[in-house]
Amino acid sequence: MITISSYKGHSIFALILSLMFFHSPLLIALTLIGANIPDFDHKFKKDNVYKLIILGLIVFISLYILKLPYYIGLILVFLGVAFYFSEHRSFTHSIFGILTLTSAVSLVLIWSFQLIMALTNINNRYLIMALLIVAVSFLFLNKKVLMLFLPVFFISLFVFNTGNVDYIEIVLSLCLGIFSHVVLDSFTPSGIKIFAPISSKKVYSNFGKVSIFILVVLAMIYNFPLLFGLFEQYVYTCLVVCSI
Repeated sequence: MITISSYKGHSIFALILSLMFFHSPLLIALTLIGANIPDFDHKFKKDNVYKLIILGLIVFISLYILKLPYYIGLILVFLGVAFYFSEHRSFTHSIFGILTLTSAVSLVLIWSFQLIMALTNINNRYLIMALLIVAVSFLFLNKKVLMLFLPVFFISLFVFNTGNVDYIEIVLSLCLGIFSHVVLDSFTPSGIKIFAPISSKKVYSNFGKVSIFILVVLAMIYNFPLLFGLFEQYVYTCLVVCSI
């Protein structure tokens, strides 16, 4: 069996998957970040969990005093508590964990985005979301990954600026990243409890192989119009060249 449990393996795998589905730097970055979120249930990251809870309390109190929507702080606290009480490769590595983490982080991003848009006169939606993604990267990315992620992300923003902020795509990219982490961990000897906390039954590499196959098929279907357009352009170019 293959043993790839490090942040490097998860980051590389998520990056490959993100390029199969997305073309926006924002979505690719979120997929990468999502792939590093589930391992916050590990003992060696308990200090980061405490910081997440403290940050959530500070945000909650600050927004409550200012009479602004304070739910962002509560969700951050919820995330920290969920990681604290979750056993490694249990709830956070399950189907229910994927849905919970995706929903929580997506809501933090989207509500923060809406709050900033409502309180400021900044019209650049793309820039605001990019800055929020950077803030989230500081919470969940390993320091070594972060040092490489930040310069590449900022450069890509200027080179591949799509100018779009789509809430559904934000949710999907985070979900893909978190799911990619679970898929890769299914190849480890210990497997994953895919239905935790309802069931302690584990799944192993067969689950990972089937999941990867399904993702590849979905990526081909998703990109079919683009691939057909490129093929059509190739044929047209060949005809033009032949007619000269």
